[in-house]
Amino acid sequence: MTPRRGGGTPTFTEQARRRQIIESTIDQIATKGYPATSLAAIAEAAGISKAAVLYHFSSKDNLARATFQYVVERFSAYVTERTEKQPDPRAALIAYVRALIGYQQANRSHVRVITEMLLDDDGGTRLKAPGGHDTGGRWNALAALLTEGQQSGHFRDFDTQFVSLAIGGAIDGVIAHWLAHPELDLDAAADELETFTLLAVERR
Repeated sequence: MTPRRGGGTPTFTEQARRRQIIESTIDQIATKGYPATSLAAIAEAAGISKAAVLYHFSSKDNLARATFQYVVERFSAYVTERTEKQPDPRAALIAYVRALIGYQQANRSHVRVITEMLLDDDGGTRLKAPGGHDTGGRWNALAALLTEGQQSGHFRDFDTQFVSLAIGGAIDGVIAHWLAHPELDLDAAADELETFTLLAVERR
């Protein structure tokens, strides 16, 4: 939970107001992009004053970080929930791939926030991920799933880091194309990604 300004735990009303501001920020970034999103526009969309936004977050950078964390936490929780309940590593891997696609398909504006926050106009990092997470290691959870599958005998021997990067890159490529071309059949793409993933890791 984000501490309130001046210390202490935010009240229920303050938490609700922060969620409202963050949701408005998500909409603005998804529509206009991060550089063109102003605190004034966020405040107007939320139906409050700019001073009220600054009361809760003190700056655009702080609001951007809170928004990024809000999106990433929900994305991660969605994927984790669907992965952890699976009976074996193979099923967990399929659920992981499906959950990554499914969440992004259902939350297109969240995908925009993540890409806007992580990449600047030159392809570099705009914003360091909150909570100490290394954006360069974003496929570590996938590598851990692959390692578990190897240890249980479900998957063949391979370098889990390399393969997790290959699978993750394929997912990123499909999502990037879908963002630019919304007519892409993302369900069919998810089917192919599942097949691609299993062919990459299973014993032959």
